[in-house]
Amino acid sequence: MNNKSVLEQANAAVTKGDYEGFLSFCTDDTVWTFVGDRVLRGKEAVRQWMAEAYTVPPELTVDHLIAEGEFLTALGVVTMVGSDGKKERFAYCDVWRLRGGKLAELQAFVIKNEGT
Repeated sequence: MNNKSVLEQANAAVTKGDYEGFLSFCTDDTVWTFVGDRVLRGKEAVRQWMAEAYTVPPELTVDHLIAEGEFLTALGVVTMVGSDGKKERFAYCDVWRLRGGKLAELQAFVIKNEGT
């Protein structure tokens, strides 16, 4: 399976609310860096974050998916339900590094998309 397929299948699991299915595409020692916010280390930290952030499965739109070697960049929009029950849209650029066909590292640049 190529890197694009890995992320496409992982994202499909997230949008269905299958967070364990998503995590099966991650390495056990996965590291997620939300630039300017926080760093999650390991599957359990990601699992806990997803349980809090994705109380309702997010909607993902990937506008561009660019692969080069072990790196994969996804640009798009994610829509999530906030704590107030309202939908919030965010523009994002995720830069993934894959290892052994799994998602090992993420640098996520996420900006709230006001007024859309």
